[in-house]
Amino acid sequence: MLIPRRLLLAAPALLAAGRASPAVAQASWPERPLRLIVPFPGGSTPDIAGRAVATHYSQALGQPCVVDNRPGAGGNIGTDAVAKATDGHTIGVSINGPLTTAPALFPNLPYDPVRDLAPVSLLMRGAQLLVVRADLPVKDLGEFLARVKAEPGRYSFGSVGSGSGGHLAMMDLLARARGEMLHVPYRGFPPAVIDLVAGRIDAMVIIAAGILPQLREGQVRALAVTAEARIRQAPEVPTLAEAGIADAASYAWIGLIAPASTPGERVARLSAEAQRALAAPEARTALEAAGFEVVASSPEVMRGYMAAEAARWGGLIRRLGIRAEA
Repeated sequence: MLIPRRLLLAAPALLAAGRASPAVAQASWPERPLRLIVPFPGGSTPDIAGRAVATHYSQALGQPCVVDNRPGAGGNIGTDAVAKATDGHTIGVSINGPLTTAPALFPNLPYDPVRDLAPVSLLMRGAQLLVVRADLPVKDLGEFLARVKAEPGRYSFGSVGSGSGGHLAMMDLLARARGEMLHVPYRGFPPAVIDLVAGRIDAMVIIAAGILPQLREGQVRALAVTAEARIRQAPEVPTLAEAGIADAASYAWIGLIAPASTPGERVARLSAEAQRALAAPEARTALEAAGFEVVASSPEVMRGYMAAEAARWGGLIRRLGIRAEA
C-alpha cells in the first residue's frame, strides 16, 4: 500500500495529537509478532500450508509470524480460537469442515463461520480418490456402486470422521446410487489406510496426496477422482463425470482466515501477501508434486466459495440426517 507523501509529512503531528489517520495506522501494522493458529498437528497438510504463509509474512510484513498448533475436534478448536482472538495480530488456517459443514453437524458450535470469521484467501485444494482394497472384485465405479446397492450394509468404507470431506463425498455417491455401506470413522488417515490395505475395510474417499504411494504400489485400486479433470499424479483414473456421475466434483481445501473484527485493509494486505507466498515457484512446485493445486484468492472469492460449500454439504448433512460421531 502506497502512502501519499502529504500523509507521511503530517504523520508526526497527527500522532502527537493522538489523531493518526487510518492510512498511517495501517502502515504501522503489525506492531508486534503475528500469531498464525493451525487447528491441526505439526506436519499435517494445513500445518505445511500455514508455515509456508507464515515464513513469507515474517519476511514481507517486518514482524515474525509464529505458528501456534491447536489441534482437536476436527479443527473446530483452533478455528474457534481464531474467531475469538481480539489482539489484532492473530490469523489462522482452516479447512472445509470447520468453515462450512461444522454448523450443520454441531448444534452447539461455539463460533459462527460467517459471523465470527473474515475470509482472507483460499490457499490450496486437493482432489480426492475413491479407492478400494486391491482384491475387491469390481473393475470400475459402476460395478462398485451396483454391488453396494445390491448388498446393502455388507461393505464398509473408512473416513477421518463424520462430516469430513471423504465421508461426505462417499455419502453423496451412495445417496445418488441408493446404496448403503457401513461407515468406519478413524482418527486420522494413517490407521484408515492401514486397514484399507489390509482388507479390513473395503473402500475410502481420501485426498490423493494421502494414498498415492499405496496406489503406485498396487496395494489399493482407484475407481475415480473427485476433481473436475484427471490429475497428473494418477492420469489413468477417470473423473466422476467420466464414470457417469455428473455434477459431483469435490475437493479437500485449506483457507486463510482472520477474526471478523480485522479491518478490511489488513485483510486485503494479508490476502495479497498470501497470494504472493504461494505464487513462488518453489512453493507451487512442491505442493503440486504432492497432489495439491494452488488456488490462492481474494477474500471475496473465498467468501463466495465458503457459502457455496456450506449450502451444498450442509444441505446433504441435513437431508441424510448425518450426525457427528465421537
